[in-house]
Parts: sequence; C-alpha cells; structure tokens
Amino acid sequence: MFYITTAIDYTNGAPHIGHAYEKVLADVLARWHRMCGEEVFFLTGVDQHGQKVQQKAEAAGMQPQEYADMVTQKFIALWERLGIQYDGWAATTDARHKACVQAILSDLKEKGCLYKKGYKGFYSIRQEQFLTDKERNEQGEFGPEWGEVVELEEENWYFNLSQQVEWLKEYVTNHPSVVTPEFRRQDLLNAIERAAGVDLCISRPKDRLSWGIPLPFDPDFVTYVWFDALVNYISFAGYKAAEGSGLPEFGKLWPAACEVIGKDILVPAHGIYWLCMLHAMGFADEQMPALLVHGWLNIKGEKMSKSLGNIVDPNDLCDAFGAEAVRYYLVRDTKTGYDSDFDPERMKMIYNTELANDIGNLCNRSLNMCVRYCGGTVTTGAGDDELSAALRESMSATVSKFADCMNSYNTADALAALNAHVGLCNSYIEQKQPWALAKDESKLPELQRVLAHLLECCAQVGFLLGCVLPEASARILSQLQLDLCGLTPQTMAWGLVKDGHSVQAPSPVFPRILSAEEKEKMAAKAAKAAEKAARKAAQQG
Repeated sequence: MFYITTAIDYTNGAPHIGHAYEKVLADVLARWHRMCGEEVFFLTGVDQHGQKVQQKAEAAGMQPQEYADMVTQKFIALWERLGIQYDGWAATTDARHKACVQAILSDLKEKGCLYKKGYKGFYSIRQEQFLTDKERNEQGEFGPEWGEVVELEEENWYFNLSQQVEWLKEYVTNHPSVVTPEFRRQDLLNAIERAAGVDLCISRPKDRLSWGIPLPFDPDFVTYVWFDALVNYISFAGYKAAEGSGLPEFGKLWPAACEVIGKDILVPAHGIYWLCMLHAMGFADEQMPALLVHGWLNIKGEKMSKSLGNIVDPNDLCDAFGAEAVRYYLVRDTKTGYDSDFDPERMKMIYNTELANDIGNLCNRSLNMCVRYCGGTVTTGAGDDELSAALRESMSATVSKFADCMNSYNTADALAALNAHVGLCNSYIEQKQPWALAKDESKLPELQRVLAHLLECCAQVGFLLGCVLPEASARILSQLQLDLCGLTPQTMAWGLVKDGHSVQAPSPVFPRILSAEEKEKMAAKAAKAAEKAARKAAQQG
C-alpha cells in the first residue's frame, strides 16, 4: 500500500497557487504509483479549527462552522477542476476525527505525557503558538514571520516534548529517508538542537478561543490547532476508529509512505511535534511516516503573501490557460524540494513548446501520415536501420529514466527526459522524411517501419504522460485506438502498437495557448477568408 497525504489546508482564506502545487504534486505521485500497479490511498483535506478561522468568521458575521464550510467548498471545487483524484477527505470538524483526537489526548494524559501549568510570555497570533527566546532573531526581536506578537499570562496543558527530543535526534540521524530531500533533513536536525528543553502547549482556554476540540479531561480548554490538525494523518486512516466508521483499516495504510508538506511546516510542526507525538503514543521507529518537503513558489524571488498583494489564484490561471497547462507547469518547472519563481508567461511558453509543439505535433503528424499514406493501418514490417534502432533504444532508456525520477519524486527531470525523447522522435521524422518515402513505391516497407516506430513512441509517451495529464493521455491513446488498461511501466516493452492495428485521424491534443494579439490576427485572417469566399460565391452566382 502506498499511503500518501498532503498538509491539510487552513480554511481562513481561499486557495492559492502554493496550495495547488502541493496537491498537484501529490496527485501526480499517487497516479504514478497506481500506474505501477500499486494499491494507493491518497488523503487530503482541510483544517477547520483555530483562532484565525474564528476571527475570520466573526468578521464575516458568520458562525465558525459556516465560514469553514464555505471556504472548504472553494478548495473542493479547485481540486476537482485540477483533476486531483484523492481517496480520502480529512476535515477536522468531522466527529470521527474529534473522537480520535480526544482518545489520543486521554491516552497521553494516562501515560503522564501531559501536564497543566501557568505561563507568562509571548504569543504569535499568526502562528497560534507561544514563543520563547529561541524564536528571537539576531536583533533580539521576533521576526515578521510571527506576525503580531502579544504578551499573555494564562494556564494551559502541555505535552512533554522535551522528553522526546533525544529519541527524535537519534531517529532522524539514523534514518536518512525520514525527510526528502536530504538538505531538508539537515534543517530538521539543526532545529532539533534548538528544541531541547521546551515543551509544547497543546491547549487554549475557552474564554480566549472556543473554536476547537474540547479536552476530554478538562472541558474549559480546547486543543491547540496544530496538535489537532496533525492527527488527521492517522484519524482518517482509521486509527482508533469505531466499528462501522467507514474509515480504512489502519494497519493496511500506516505508516504513510509519503507525507507531502511545505518547507515552512517541516519545523517545528511535522519534523518535531508530529514525530514526537507519534513516539509518545507508542509508535515504533519503523512506524514513522516519511516526509517529502517541497519549496515555495515565489513571485520575483519574494514569498507570496496577502500583505504584498502577490497571491496568485489558480482559478484565474485555469481560466486563462486551462487546467492541464497549470498541472504540467507546476510539476515540470519546479524541482521537488526547491523554491521556484512562478511566471505565467513561462507557463504559457512551456505548454506551447513542450506540449503543443513537441508532443502534440509528434502525435498529430504521426497519425496524419499513417492515415494519409497507409489508410490508418499500422504495418511493422521486416528490416531495420540505424536510426530506427536508436529510436527504440532511446524509448527504452526514457521509460527507465522516467521511472527512476518519479520513484525519487523528481517530476521535473522525469518530464525533461520524456520531452528529450520526443525531440528525438521529431528529429527522426525530419531525417526519414516519410512524405518523400511515400512518393516511391519501392520505399513502402521503410515508410511503414518509420510510421510504426513513430506511433509506438506516441503510445509509450502518451501512456507515461497519464500520471501528469490524465485527460491528455486518454486523448492520445484514444486516437491511437489503444486500451492499455493493466499495463505498468515495469511491463511496458516495445510492441504496444501491433502489426495490422488501425488508428484514427487526429485532432489537436494540445491546442496552442494564444495571446490576445494572436487571437486578433487569427480572427482578422478568418474574417478576410470568409469575405473572399463570399465575393467568389457572389461572382459565381
């Protein structure tokens, strides 16, 4: 079982391009593992509790649940538009999740991992957490990442995080695969050193924050939003689920093979809080999840933020360029684990070159020539030549490279390898010149061989593209009239397109994205042609 999750999105605002990147990345990885014949469970969802949700609801004149549900629908609608194919949906207001959180809190209290004490100190409203002097910068100040910081004095419940830190340090040191990429694991190790001696406040008094899960042993307090939210990875996987809950069998899913999160929530939330929580709950080292940490999508080198007014709405991008262009760009132009700059013009360029000009043109030309010169029937024929042999070798190497990259979560290099092979296919067309071969009857066997090679490459490329662009992949395979259900990259070999197979005339798989100026020119050209045709018809009449 390949159990993959994402961070659950906070329902204090509408989704932005960063949310979209994470979900598309996870969806591509989930689809890849399904393509490989694995059983997959993909969980995503929303975090509906916390102070910021309560404040937003109050400002809107709504109840917190009403407000959270409204924002949740925006996420659900966007994921549907982007083709996110999840198997489970997490919402922290779900009664099953609440029951799981409260059961975990009770267990931890019985184990002596929770205690109550008074505290006076500083509190970040943005991050909804108490701060210590360790969070101050070199100037001795709390940096802008903490937002508004206020001084509070109150009683709360605490999790003995400090007692788990030595275990955590040893575990992360001895298990390199716990965090991908490696340099993010080093970030975590550095952070663990700073976490020593500090426990985690896991409650908020109801007189300050009522929107949360009540502590089962102290109803005057609600659960800290991060403790609540992190539990979703196991609660919706069936941990401590009641019979008939409709949730999966926990032992079948856990541990998560891949938890996809942003770098900003590796430390402390996932890398420290979450792993220590699991350890305190009794999970063994071999039951710890693996964290895949991605970078940020920046705008001109700056992080997107509401204060800077540079938030990008994915719906606007889908309106302008189409959902498939957005999906492809997000996992093609960003190397997993690293930051990248979002550039809509670059998105348009990549789509028009790699998809419309390269893959789309390859499929269109190959199918057209097969229909035109061979009546739509594929003939593999006998004989061989050096260029055709090289094309077959390239296709085989590309499948292997694509698989290696996808298995290591490197979608950008996987697609680069695929595109490089497509470039070789288009070069093969120019070198072989099927249109010239068609003029010489004696060259018919060579023509047939060339077209068979091209259509085979279209089939394999179209199949592999399915984990990134499922709809486009389906269009390619439909025009090839191929049903590759049950095929895996591991079993794929040359010969998907059999001798005597029939294909259909093509239609554009990737229509070019046109600028407003290009659209105007095309419209003017069409109008001129229509005017010319009308004059000719009038003269003939």
